[in-house]
Amino acid sequence: MTVKSQPPFRYRLSPLDVGLSLLIIGLLAWLYHRSSVGIHYQWHWQEALELIFTPRADGSLPYFFQGLLATLRLSFWSMLLALILGTLIGIARTSERSVLRVPANAFVQLIRNIPPLVFVFIFYFFISNQLIPLLGLETLLRNYPATPPAAITWLFGPSNLWENLLSGVMCLGLLSSAYIAEIVRAGLRSITKGQWEAADSLGLSAWVKYRFVIGPQVLASITPALAGQTISLVKETSIVSLISIQELTFVGSEVANSSGFIFEIWLIVGFCYLLLCLTLSTVFKRIELRSLKYLQR
Repeated sequence: MTVKSQPPFRYRLSPLDVGLSLLIIGLLAWLYHRSSVGIHYQWHWQEALELIFTPRADGSLPYFFQGLLATLRLSFWSMLLALILGTLIGIARTSERSVLRVPANAFVQLIRNIPPLVFVFIFYFFISNQLIPLLGLETLLRNYPATPPAAITWLFGPSNLWENLLSGVMCLGLLSSAYIAEIVRAGLRSITKGQWEAADSLGLSAWVKYRFVIGPQVLASITPALAGQTISLVKETSIVSLISIQELTFVGSEVANSSGFIFEIWLIVGFCYLLLCLTLSTVFKRIELRSLKYLQR
């Protein structure tokens, strides 16, 4: 299996790029000027930043950064669940066995055709009122008897919010898994028939075939789409603020309403989401390059 090596991509700024960048900077400067002069809005950046970076009375992290950590936890665990479940469902959708294909198709169609907000509300109350008591997790999630270790707290947050975290992760993970399943299915369908036949002719087991032949090619082809879905999931974590999960949007709303620094706080919240998404874009770009290098061996 050989893939033609491609020269490294080097992006160069064109006059159009420079012009568009200057236009955007000019537009932002004009909006800032009009907000200060036209509507007489007094900016309070120093006070807003002090409010965000001031630790809480008990010496813990500032409230704003606790919300940022909650967003990171939600994104990580939701994406992990979505990747595992979505990959399995995507493989099941390409199966020739109807016992696997039909339920997988039904799951994808069900999730994709329900508005995310409606799904979050339905599933949140289902988890809180039905699933947690059924599994006997009330003591663990609602009344944890001891102080958890620091590592557990960093990974899952305060014990009194574990129930909310589980609800948010399940909701976001199931929502994203349906879209990842479609991405995986499309990636598997993109592999030519000759690759499958070559792997079968070598007598490779199913695990070895997917691990060394099919998997790397699928990963290289679906990485851009997977990056887009991961970034969408990070932004979709703001939805769970409506079920009182104290992530970045929820905390930003409370801080903005209590302080009165509406524009400043929301601009900072938007900037945090921008940094998270740009970081993920960079990470997935590196994964894509490593996948292509693996195929060129």
